[in-house]
Amino acid sequence: MLKRIFLTLLMVLVAVVGAVAWLGYREDPGLPADPALASVDAAQRIEHGRYLASVGNCMGCHTVPGGKPYAGGRELATNFGSLYGPNLTPDADTGLGRWTADDFWRALHNGKGRDGRLLYPAFPYPSYRHVSRTDADALFAYLQSLPPVRQENRAHQLAFPYDQRFLLAGWRALYFRPLDGRPDAVAKPDSPQWLRGRYLVEGLAHCAECHTPRNRLGALRTDASLSGAMMGGQGWYAPPLTGDPVTGLGKWSPQEVFELLKTGVSARSSAVGPMAEAVHQGFQHVADADLRAMVDYLKSLPPAGTDAQAVGALPSAGLMDAGGKIYAQQCAQCHQDNGQGKAPAWPPLRDNISVVAASPLNTIRMVLSGGFAPATPGNPRPHGMPPFGHTLNDQDVAAVVSYVRNSWGNQAGGASALDVRAARESGR
Repeated sequence: MLKRIFLTLLMVLVAVVGAVAWLGYREDPGLPADPALASVDAAQRIEHGRYLASVGNCMGCHTVPGGKPYAGGRELATNFGSLYGPNLTPDADTGLGRWTADDFWRALHNGKGRDGRLLYPAFPYPSYRHVSRTDADALFAYLQSLPPVRQENRAHQLAFPYDQRFLLAGWRALYFRPLDGRPDAVAKPDSPQWLRGRYLVEGLAHCAECHTPRNRLGALRTDASLSGAMMGGQGWYAPPLTGDPVTGLGKWSPQEVFELLKTGVSARSSAVGPMAEAVHQGFQHVADADLRAMVDYLKSLPPAGTDAQAVGALPSAGLMDAGGKIYAQQCAQCHQDNGQGKAPAWPPLRDNISVVAASPLNTIRMVLSGGFAPATPGNPRPHGMPPFGHTLNDQDVAAVVSYVRNSWGNQAGGASALDVRAARESGR
């Protein structure tokens, strides 16, 4: 009897392992290269690929500040450890020099390297699987046109057991499904602009990778797409891109969303932190028609409801009083007594989705470290927010942040000295 039970359990275990292996390593065979591309001028294809690299801000993860473009080495901090963007230049030994267009397509759509190794989803192939074969080939052509840079790829520094790459098969079995990259026509099939916007937002622009919450294993929560999320390991909060009227884009006009993406500033807010980099290196170079298509798609999203429900308890009267005094001394000159600011130089704090977000982290970080909106043709001389972390203690910062998050109609919950201390430490 025991032998029979053991054999049964063993057979079940083998079946489970086999199923996980099949689901984890499965891939779409992929679309063949478009024969029509053979007739496209090589320079035109490369230029289109350069444009697509801007849409996706590929430099953001694959270029060290001050380093050789696309030579890799940029750290991406996560809750599981640090990963490093690989070399995308056509160097034969350390880059993509030996890769083919089919290899590149396989990486984008199946999350597998040239040697078949499973790639960590910090490389956002769950989003890039939406990219068409034509665009993938153009992007690859552009990367192959770059000057080769011999620069060894840095090894990822991940905590155990996340450094065991074979475990990715189980993660993929649970959370990843390959696609073939064919365009679909779900919802609004009569609106080419909306479909184009959806294609860009879900694909190369990979907006969900920052603005969608993740579960404990780092998988995007498909039930809360673009509803706002903590950027694990990076010390920033990405606000909702849904139609929530308080914490999302519900009150924003399409023109205001467009201006933020194109210039980094708008009448409602300014791009700071990782979003400032995305605008500076990416969105400001995107064609107006494509940006408006993205805006059309984003403005069609209904309120998600998840972000507003996470707002914490309101601050005490004493904390508000202390914060109001600090605000009058340090902040009102630029942001005004009524919190309206003087856009675009000094953004409003009233109804600012970054200020009233579920997390006070972005506001804390701006008070501590200051920052600039990106320099763009539409904002050539960005005004900066000075840092106050060296003059205000943790309790003072918590007070003024609580004040701006709960004044002029804002009702976003308070901040604590512990929140400020955590932000200080994450910014080191």
